[in-house]
Amino acid sequence: MSSGAAEIEFDHVTKRYAGRDGAALHDLTLTISAGTFCVLVGPSGGGKTTALKLVNRLIPFDEGDIRIDGQSIGDLPEVELRRGIGYVIQQVGLFPHMTIGDNIATVPRLLGWQKARTAERVDELLELVGLEQSDASRYPAQLSGGQRQRVGLARALAADPPLLLMDEPFGALDPITRSRLQDELHRLHREVAKTVIFVTHDIDEAIRMGDRIAILREGGVLAQYDTPDAILAHPADDFVAQFIGEDRALRRLALRRLREVELEPSPAAADGLLSISHATTVRNAVSLLLESGMDRVLVTDDDDRPLGSLTLARAAELLRL
Repeated sequence: MSSGAAEIEFDHVTKRYAGRDGAALHDLTLTISAGTFCVLVGPSGGGKTTALKLVNRLIPFDEGDIRIDGQSIGDLPEVELRRGIGYVIQQVGLFPHMTIGDNIATVPRLLGWQKARTAERVDELLELVGLEQSDASRYPAQLSGGQRQRVGLARALAADPPLLLMDEPFGALDPITRSRLQDELHRLHREVAKTVIFVTHDIDEAIRMGDRIAILREGGVLAQYDTPDAILAHPADDFVAQFIGEDRALRRLALRRLREVELEPSPAAADGLLSISHATTVRNAVSLLLESGMDRVLVTDDDDRPLGSLTLARAAELLRL
């Protein structure tokens, strides 16, 4: 596998575990285009983590095939396959006796990179994930949970793999740290353009993170695979509608920022109007309108210049698009 991003195909994949009734994953078929951030979400018993572990052959599947850029993963030696895939888990799994720099350099060393090249890559990744260069000489026990998760992400990116597998990487973090790392991962995905398969049980996290979402029902059956907006607007069935919740209209508004929507003109007399940044989500703008009791809010750019205004009526129109 080369660097860049890879296309992943699940072709009628089924996985059964001995001693269990029914399949853990049943006839899963979907294609994840290169560069896509795909989230696997669903209740316990939906086969999310099973699907993830099948990709890097941590467990074997019973039927079907998984292909990376058209090549069956069964045709690749396990070591070669896994070195071409970044893997991030909830508990990070850093080596406690090794420095942060050595942890990040694990795969480059296994690949026989020159020391200078490896050191340069470690420095680059520390900056990319928002850590200090001085952190390279520290040990995992000296870092916070959020910092260790950043190191885990840096290690997964070290050899520039085309594919990242992430198994509930933020599940053990407090809400504030989790939100910050979600933002950081969004930024990283824009910058490094990898294909990401991300497992979560949290529908809000799935909607926030994914370009595409695969919702799996109990028994490992794919219920719906589409963009977050399409799933929120048109749930495939009652199970999907119940899983994503009754407030899906507000969740749709959270997908769009004010700079991305057509605004109404700014009123001639804007004195007394609340102003809000164009980087704010439409959902948060609506919340501000409801809290303030006003009928419109002024939207400004990064230099506080007015760009237009948003009203509740305009927000309602956006839901009909």
